[in-house]
Amino acid sequence: MLSALILLPLFGAALIGFLPIAMNGKISRGITLVFSAIAFLWTIVLAIQFNPGQVTQQFAEFIPWVDVLGLNYNLGIDGLSMPLLLLNGLLTCIAIYSSDESLHRPRFYYSLLLLLNAGVTGAFLAQDLLLFFLFYELELIPLYLLIAIWGGQRRGYAATKFLIYTALSGILILASFLGLVWLSHAPSFALASLNSKALPLGTQILLLAGILVGFGIKIPLVPFHTWLPDAHVEASTPISVLLAGVLLKLGTYGLLRFGMNLLPEAWSYLAPWLAIWAVVSVLYGASCAIAQKDMKKMVAYSSIGHMGYVLLAAAAATPLSVLGTVMQMVSHGLISALLFLLVGIVYKKAGSRDLDVLKGLLNPERGMPVIGSLMVLGVMASAGIPGMVGFISEFIIFRGSFPVFPVQTLLSMIGTGLTAVYFLHLLNRAFFGRLSVQVMNLPRVYWSDRLPSVVLAILIVILGIQPAWLIHWTEPTITAMVNAQNVVAISPDKIKGN
Repeated sequence: MLSALILLPLFGAALIGFLPIAMNGKISRGITLVFSAIAFLWTIVLAIQFNPGQVTQQFAEFIPWVDVLGLNYNLGIDGLSMPLLLLNGLLTCIAIYSSDESLHRPRFYYSLLLLLNAGVTGAFLAQDLLLFFLFYELELIPLYLLIAIWGGQRRGYAATKFLIYTALSGILILASFLGLVWLSHAPSFALASLNSKALPLGTQILLLAGILVGFGIKIPLVPFHTWLPDAHVEASTPISVLLAGVLLKLGTYGLLRFGMNLLPEAWSYLAPWLAIWAVVSVLYGASCAIAQKDMKKMVAYSSIGHMGYVLLAAAAATPLSVLGTVMQMVSHGLISALLFLLVGIVYKKAGSRDLDVLKGLLNPERGMPVIGSLMVLGVMASAGIPGMVGFISEFIIFRGSFPVFPVQTLLSMIGTGLTAVYFLHLLNRAFFGRLSVQVMNLPRVYWSDRLPSVVLAILIVILGIQPAWLIHWTEPTITAMVNAQNVVAISPDKIKGN
């Protein structure tokens, strides 16, 4: 049942890439959308059959693969991965639908999108360290090519920078995985067979450091963030949707699954420093976003700040805060995808993302009133206004983290206020006031262009009003995971005393 989620996009990529018939952009997009929609619908079927009360892996598949390496084809779903699989399926469909029919080399483009979907899906399903690493690396090349071929003017530089950073991330993760398995004398790379508690604390900290930096690059956290703004600015809108909405979540997912879950003692020891790291990322990302004049770059820097909330909650390691990490991953995926879609429409119709050029786009007669209204909703959600999914996710994080790290939590809450500052600046400059002369004659925005944004906006409001629909999948798994590992953050005073 789970292999179908990986094989469907792989088969679709092979069909589009190698079928010996003429295929234009419209046909290629249609076939790709069919395969991605079937995979997404199959994920929904699995979600309906998913039992939230069962905290162990469900729909598990196990096939021996390379016995001499201890590598097995081992898949499963739990409450941590289920929401992310749904998010991946939804945003992949939206990215394909939003792609330009007239782009060059469409068959190659859509094949890469399906390969990217298969790699991310496999990473969320993998219950084997080495298998996860293979899928984690599988998404690297498609995304590099999608930026390098269909990106902006500086696409070569941005794609190469992304490739170098992500390759370094993979090296550190693989080294930590190998060290964890070999030093603990585990019989295989299966998650269930690993027991790091027998390792000395110093060894655990060294292994965890590699995992933290490796996944910190992917999230990205300061100072490993510099590849992200360049990648977003040069990537096309659909690729930015996937990059911010799904691919960054591989980093936060990896921290929870392979950092906190496998090395709880080292995680507890480093937790105070992780909380400080989170505060730095939150405030730095928000401060950089305030200084931007490019709308897309502003949204990119906002992602750095919002991913810092996830690290703060994971460092606190309470059942409530870790539940907030999953909520934040889903809410950020929906909100960032909405914002990038809207910025892409503005750029396509107005020809600019510069806040010094754009003005008055909310004009009801000659502007983009619907796009402007959706942008207001997206900004409100990102700033944590009640009634939106962004509010409930951040509230759960702050509520769960405050008892453990009160000062760091209060400092991170400043980031929420700064989010309102820079996004209100964006709205004021680009959407309010008199329509600027440079963008006086705007092309019409059709409902086919607005449809993906409307779908995301509806989900943001629904999950904000009824977050229990998302929480019920995750809460039992998260609570069991935290309690089983007995992850308790050590206060800085105790560390100094030791």
